[in-house]
Amino acid sequence: MTRSSENEQGPEPEMHDEYDFSGGVRAKYAARFAEASNVNVIVLDPDVAEVFRDPKAVNDALRLLARAARESQRAMSPYRAL
Repeated sequence: MTRSSENEQGPEPEMHDEYDFSGGVRAKYAARFAEASNVNVIVLDPDVAEVFRDPKAVNDALRLLARAARESQRAMSPYRAL
């Protein structure tokens, strides 16, 4: 069995020559994230992002869903008060 020419040259480099980070700033936003103790970055799929105009809209929808899930779970509990 023969190796392909790519394998004979070794693995492909992770960084390509055309990448230019000479104007970049290392850890530009690190302090902003460090200040907020509970920051979670969530990436929405494009079709989902189209539905929500801003982070508040996403949070409101998730809170509504969480409340409905809790209420549904309570209603199904065998130990609920009668």
